[in-house]
Amino acid sequence: MNTTPPTDLGGSAVVRDAPIIAVTGASGAVGGRVAQRLARAGVPVRLLGRDPSRLPELPGAVAAPPAAYGDGEAMRQALAGAHTLFLVSAHESPNRVLDHTTAVDAAVAAHVERIVYVSFLGAAPDATFTFARDHWHTEAHIRVSGVRHTFLRDSWYLAGIPAMTGADGVLRGPAGEGRVAAVAHEDIADAATAVLLADTESEDTRHDGVTYDLTGPEAFTLAEAAEELSRATGRTITYHPETREEAYASRAQYGAEEWEVAGWVTSYEAIAAGEMSTVSDAVTRLTGRPAKSLAAYLSENPDSYRHLLKAD
Repeated sequence: MNTTPPTDLGGSAVVRDAPIIAVTGASGAVGGRVAQRLARAGVPVRLLGRDPSRLPELPGAVAAPPAAYGDGEAMRQALAGAHTLFLVSAHESPNRVLDHTTAVDAAVAAHVERIVYVSFLGAAPDATFTFARDHWHTEAHIRVSGVRHTFLRDSWYLAGIPAMTGADGVLRGPAGEGRVAAVAHEDIADAATAVLLADTESEDTRHDGVTYDLTGPEAFTLAEAAEELSRATGRTITYHPETREEAYASRAQYGAEEWEVAGWVTSYEAIAAGEMSTVSDAVTRLTGRPAKSLAAYLSENPDSYRHLLKAD
């Protein structure tokens, strides 16, 4: 097994006889990072997407024909011959669970041997965060499929903290005084890569049937996050703990459908309910280095809060 931390992997020739790893969401923040790391590791990668023209060009990576999650036959053809499927969860929609289960069934039909699924922290049928329920149902379907599997349950993204803060310097949401151990995309990608590479050179099954909670090193309140943003930006950033009514009203301006707004609001309410306070050492165990803190993330990613750089 390759034990080199993914972030240290240098470029190498593709190992032609290594198992093919199929990566979905390769044009996105998680899938794209994972695809890059796998390419650097020298394993053959197959990139899946609805629009192949949006997929990155990487050494050793081949773009499959167009395949949407909900198109079972297209997914089956795109996955033919692949050993492992890295399944990044689809964009939120009313049909999300059906899309996921269709993709899983297609993988089974294509004789994919294992699925590494990007889930969400606290996934449960009665989770406060409505979209986390979708993840639980997807996990349940994968479990009964009989395919080898690993679940990566991500916390909130660190990138979301500055992104959800308004240009007026206010972070709004009904999170109360709850805590969240938000995690960096880079840490998720490194952890996922370590899992994906585990059996490319040997019959390493130690990740089979395992669920990893991928979190940052500390759980903080959104008021504490605002303080960290204040230090990074040099201006006063505040947190306004909205009521549920305020949260729905402040998001009505986007004209989104009711189910989507409910997802946005309940993501904060899950924090208030204590469902996002988990702090796990899985990133460290899988990558061999500490997970990134909010302060470190902001220091390394000034563009993430550029919209906040103005005088009070």
